[in-house]
Amino acid sequence: MAIVTLRLNDEEEKVLDLLVKYFDVDKSKILKEAMWDKFEDLRDQELIEGFEKKSRSGKAQFASADDLIKKITKKKSTAK
Repeated sequence: MAIVTLRLNDEEEKVLDLLVKYFDVDKSKILKEAMWDKFEDLRDQELIEGFEKKSRSGKAQFASADDLIKKITKKKSTAK
């Protein structure tokens, strides 16, 4: 397990303290959740870029919600 030292200026420390009090969790939890949020943003961006690449090449496919529901229902019925 890694130990990380983080330097905060006065304003950043006040914000972190406010979050700790508001969510009633420790500083480590707040910082870990922020890290995972940023990681999720990165993964989302990668998915968006992948879709945009497919779209530019004409390989992107679109379907209505009804079509998706039918496809899911069909998969469930054949899986039984």
